[in-house]
Order: sequence, then C-alpha cells, then structure tokens
Amino acid sequence: MEDLTQAEKATNAETWEHINLVMKLLASAQVELMRRQFTHDRSKLSDPEVSAFTKYTPMLKESTYGSDQYKQFLVDMKPALDHHYAHNRHHPEFFDDGVEGMNLFDLIEMILDWYAASKRHDNGDVRRSIEINTERFGLSDQLVRILQNTVPWIDDEFSVPKTQRDLAHSRGLRVNRLSE
Repeated sequence: MEDLTQAEKATNAETWEHINLVMKLLASAQVELMRRQFTHDRSKLSDPEVSAFTKYTPMLKESTYGSDQYKQFLVDMKPALDHHYAHNRHHPEFFDDGVEGMNLFDLIEMILDWYAASKRHDNGDVRRSIEINTERFGLSDQLVRILQNTVPWIDDEFSVPKTQRDLAHSRGLRVNRLSE
C-alpha cells in the first residue's frame, strides 16, 4: 500500500470519526427498535382491549380490510380502540396531527404492524393496506412511495424454523459431511 500524505491521513482520521459516530447512532436506533419489539401492542393483553379484541378479532379476520363491514367493526370497538391508540404511538391516531406527528421509528413499527395485520386476513395484502390507509390517514405521495419501497425489505426471517446446518449452508459455510 502506498504511503499516505499528511492530508490523506487527516482525511482518513476524520472519516473514521464519522464512521464510528454513525455506528454508535445505528446502535442507538437498534436499541429503540428493540424497545418497541418488546412493548408492541402490550395494551391488548388487558382490558378494555382484551375483551373487545377477543370478540372482534375472529370477525375482523373474516372481513375484508377497509370494507364497510370492517369499518363497522371499528365503530363497534371504538372504546377499546381509543384506549389502544392512546397507548401505542405506532398508530397515527396517537397524535393530534396524525402521521405528521410521527417519527421514523413510529413509521417503521407502523408499516411492520400493517404487514403483520395483513397476514391475518385470507385476502390480506400490505400493498392494499397502504392504498386504503393513504386515504384514511391523508398520507403524502412521498410517504406512500417510501412505504411501498420498504415492503420488499420486509421479510419474516423466522417464519420457517431453520437448523444450524441450514443457517451455515445459507451463508456459504462448510457443513458437516454426515449431514449431506
């Protein structure tokens, strides 16, 4: 490797400071996502939510998201939903100004929640949920595009249990010949 000039060394030192700061900030972001991972929708586990969700979840599952029937279920569940929205900031209803009050962490949790909720319906589709919620929450074209761009990155890594051999093989690592 060729010798660096003093100016190049100084630039590299500043670059490493930048890299290290971004690494620390990404770690902080991971901590916030972990907080949400372990607190997501916990309010559903007690009243007034648990009784309403126990009654309506099977009916919601068999309805089409955004349909008149679905909307009526939401009206019927209003007291429980008001409580839920007041305790879970990944819902636009948590904020007086809706989506505009949210931060990026709220938006990440929101789109992941929409994705997971779409899986509860036989005809569920997160892209359709985005369309419906664009009107429901007055989403901007730019935010809609960002949400749509995020969908391909959402993958349920844990949907199919894997063995340690499968994990090693998927990473191109050598596996035990006895397991071939």
